[in-house]
Amino acid sequence: MGIDKKNKFKISFSIFLTSVLTFFALGVFLAEPIQKVYVKKIMKTDLNLFEIKKQDLDLKKFWEVYSLLKDKYYSLDWVKKQDLVDWAIKWLVDAIWDKHSEFMNTKEAKSFNEALSWDFEWIWAVVETTPIWVKIDRILKGSPAKKYGLLKNDIITEANWNKLEWLNIWEAVEKIKWPAWTKVKLKILRVWEKEILEKEVIRAKIKIPTVETKDFKNNKDIWYIALNMYGQTSSEEFKKALNQMKNKKWIIIDLRDNGGWYLTAAVEILSNFVENWKKLVVVKWKNILENQAYNSAWIGDKYLGKIVILINWNTASASEITAWALHDYKKAILVWEKSYGKWSVQEPFGFSDWSQIKFTIAKWFTPNDINIDKDWIKPDIEVKFKKQDYDLEECKKVWKCDKNMKQEDFKFYDRQLEKAKEVLNNFIKVWDFEKTINKFKEDKKEEINK
Repeated sequence: MGIDKKNKFKISFSIFLTSVLTFFALGVFLAEPIQKVYVKKIMKTDLNLFEIKKQDLDLKKFWEVYSLLKDKYYSLDWVKKQDLVDWAIKWLVDAIWDKHSEFMNTKEAKSFNEALSWDFEWIWAVVETTPIWVKIDRILKGSPAKKYGLLKNDIITEANWNKLEWLNIWEAVEKIKWPAWTKVKLKILRVWEKEILEKEVIRAKIKIPTVETKDFKNNKDIWYIALNMYGQTSSEEFKKALNQMKNKKWIIIDLRDNGGWYLTAAVEILSNFVENWKKLVVVKWKNILENQAYNSAWIGDKYLGKIVILINWNTASASEITAWALHDYKKAILVWEKSYGKWSVQEPFGFSDWSQIKFTIAKWFTPNDINIDKDWIKPDIEVKFKKQDYDLEECKKVWKCDKNMKQEDFKFYDRQLEKAKEVLNNFIKVWDFEKTINKFKEDKKEEINK
């Protein structure tokens, strides 16, 4: 059973544009319900697509090992033959060293597809497995995980007194998720903390607005637009936000914690800024004849003012495309820390026993032909949070916060946004991309040398 190029492209980019690890979160944060997941079924008529010549892969040693186990291993009868096959396939796929490609047995595939189509209630953080425990890979905007102070790279060792050692991703998530408004007590290992932390998080359902805007009392010429996701209506909502600027001249675009989604939304949003017919992103397939460039094409006025973009570790895929294209054309300065680094597309294939494999079928490249799938976007001006920005007890020590202040009354200090305002004001004054960046780099050097 084949699929035409149009459908193949639509499916791949609409569903798998976000980091594949987002699916492990078992909660897809969509403004609109997700479409039914398409999984290509491998039928007998398709098997010729996967024929491998004998000289391509020598499996002689594999069968020799299996024969030895079958003849000599004491407890082999206790092991299901299907498990042997599934684990052999898992290691085959793992050997290509692509964390976005994997084989899932029947049970895992079921959980994977539920993650795409159901509305689970949990802490709303993207997790991945470590050799022993579960590590937080990304924190979603507006999530309980963010509200209660969990951080990227936190290692979760326990959930409600259930130890998470040696569990796979699906088993670990089962221990953490539960209905909304219930509590989960987590034990956390954090690299720079001497002791294990305990965090109590209230699970919740969240609905994230696609676009949020605001202005600043002390910076009346600056308009702030937070783009939280790339959904079906994101480009229209973003255009409305631009039209609401009125007397505002300059923009801060906040792409922090934006995991992306639709590629077409990124292209349409970029078309508000980049001259028509200029290249925005190139999708490259294994067959170079299928490569496709996406160019700016917007009928109407372009925004020509100065832009500062906020990015972080959770800025992924479509949001990275937006940030990098505007940076390549020197229209925006990037502030904060490295982005997630997901510039590839995966497609799933299902088997007759409902097991499933998904693997990378394409990658995309910046206007300057750079693929950052492993290197990330590096910010022009790096600004890191300090502990007192998000930790009440540290704030009391350093900034002398009210000793009687409760956690729910503690207001997070957005150090990166404050720096973005400062950078944008200088960008406007100097009116030069490189000079503005160099000024802040020099300032940082002087601060370090003090």
